[in-house]
Amino acid sequence: MRIALGVSYLGTAYNGWQSQPDGKTVQDKLELALQRFTDGPPINTLCAGRTDAGVHGLMQVVHFDTDIQRDQNSWVRGTNSYLPPDIAVQWAAEVPDSFHARAAAIARRYVYVLLESPVRPSLEANRVGWVFRPLDEAAMQDAAARLLGEHDFTSFRAAACQALSPVKTVQRIAISRRGAYWRFEFQANAFLHHMIRNIMGCLIAVGHGHKPPEWIDEVLAARSRDAAAPTFAPDGLYFAGPVYEPHWGLPERTASFDLLPG
Repeated sequence: MRIALGVSYLGTAYNGWQSQPDGKTVQDKLELALQRFTDGPPINTLCAGRTDAGVHGLMQVVHFDTDIQRDQNSWVRGTNSYLPPDIAVQWAAEVPDSFHARAAAIARRYVYVLLESPVRPSLEANRVGWVFRPLDEAAMQDAAARLLGEHDFTSFRAAACQALSPVKTVQRIAISRRGAYWRFEFQANAFLHHMIRNIMGCLIAVGHGHKPPEWIDEVLAARSRDAAAPTFAPDGLYFAGPVYEPHWGLPERTASFDLLPG
């Protein structure tokens, strides 16, 4: 049978999601825990969206195939008993063989949390991005609106990006503030490698008044990474998970969503 899991994690201690020889990735820790829980052969998982080193997950979704019978609660609690404290399975569901964590996703969501303060983060270290100069919300809203829709996002693409096409459709960018904390929400059909962190660098450049909002149009048109701002820090970036059609019956969020400001 095919099992889907919703997984949350703090990415600070890991070299991203995808398995690596050193074993210091979220996927490696999850697959090891699944193997220890089932006391069987290795279990290979496929995820909805890979995250970089230092990036966190509110609801990564994975699937795997197994002959081992367990109820949903056992998959959650049993696997968690073998996971480190900063990774936890939030839910489990048996899904049809036609379900694929990546291919079935119709959109993907990210949240970036940013602290605006003269003083660097302490309690929130590695969990938020940081700027010490005031940001202009109206200017950032104007700039963000220019990114909506289908565009060639080559200017926001990392050199190592393996996506077949730089053309993506951004469906939503929402910017809000609560106290000293900014919350940037992104939804698109898919994202390029470093795309959100590169967008954040540009939005902050606009927010600080270094560039006007219409500069975003120039960056898009240039189709060159050199035209955009430097890649912003990974610390405040959270993968909020994929969006699936309702007929799959999978959760849309986890309790971790309520932790973030905004």
